[in-house]
Amino acid sequence: MPIFQEERTEPATPKRKEEARKKGNVAKTRELPSAMLILTMGIVLYFCGSNLSTSMMGYFRYYWSDFSTPITISSMSNLSICIIQQIITLTAPLFIALILVSVFSYVIQCGFIFSTDALMPDISRINPLSGIKRLFSFTALMELIKSMIKLFIVGYVSYRVLAPEAEKISSFIGAPIYHILLYTSKISLKLILYSGIALLALSACDYLFQRYQHEQNLKMTKQEIKEEMKEREGDPKIKARIRSLQRQMAMSRMMQEVPKSDVVITNPIRIAVAIKYNSKDMYAPKVVAKGYGFIAARIKEIARRYGIPVIENKWLARMLIKVEVGAYIPTKLYRAVAEILAYIYQLRGRYHEVA
Repeated sequence: MPIFQEERTEPATPKRKEEARKKGNVAKTRELPSAMLILTMGIVLYFCGSNLSTSMMGYFRYYWSDFSTPITISSMSNLSICIIQQIITLTAPLFIALILVSVFSYVIQCGFIFSTDALMPDISRINPLSGIKRLFSFTALMELIKSMIKLFIVGYVSYRVLAPEAEKISSFIGAPIYHILLYTSKISLKLILYSGIALLALSACDYLFQRYQHEQNLKMTKQEIKEEMKEREGDPKIKARIRSLQRQMAMSRMMQEVPKSDVVITNPIRIAVAIKYNSKDMYAPKVVAKGYGFIAARIKEIARRYGIPVIENKWLARMLIKVEVGAYIPTKLYRAVAEILAYIYQLRGRYHEVA
């Protein structure tokens, strides 16, 4: 017998999205951090590159101009440590900016997420068959296409930047090294900025695609929607069974009050209402049981078994059936019910209790 897999046609529920988010499964593009890092580096170098290079050259001149100290392993080691410390001090703002931008690029995509699921070992990752499937999957194809697009963008930007500089580059043959380095740094900075802008545009397009693909991957089948509703609201069959048991328990308690009642009023077929009154504890008669059809027949049966009078009064029965079980009768029915109770007490020789 063939087994058909139900298609995932329904949008993901908020619960499904929240569970995926807790696992770190969110829509994000890896191109945005790369583009923002490149742009940040270009901007920092544009505004601070001159001071940075001047400071570094000044440090090198200072440390290497004085050879009065004997050259030993210890002196060279101290000199290297000093130079490294100065380099770290100068480049620290750049690296701090790159770290902050890298974190920010992920936060603006998916917010703050802390999940350890990605660190858990997954056997499927080292499975050769799974690796082959991932290699020839749609995701791998899209990554290949993105890599080719990035290569084309960087190549095109490089061509557009370097082509107009071809004649200037040839004129630097034999020029001082300082001028060559200065010109090269300007061209490199221009390449970084233009490439970063182009990659930023690519990352925006890729993010929209990742959002779409993420929504498609999270889609659910109709059966999964039903199962989630059962988990959230409870199985309808179980809820119906609970309601049935609750009705049975309420019915049982109500039937136990019928033998304690003073009279049962009927219409006479469909409705039966049991009334109880105790002048010491109650300020008015109270409805202790009521029902239609089978329940009404059951109330009358119990009443007759225990010798409770059953009085037919269509109008009064229709009015009393509207009163909740355990509630006192409304004042407009006092007179009608009092007449019936007086008649019942008279029959029992208890007429004096009606006073």
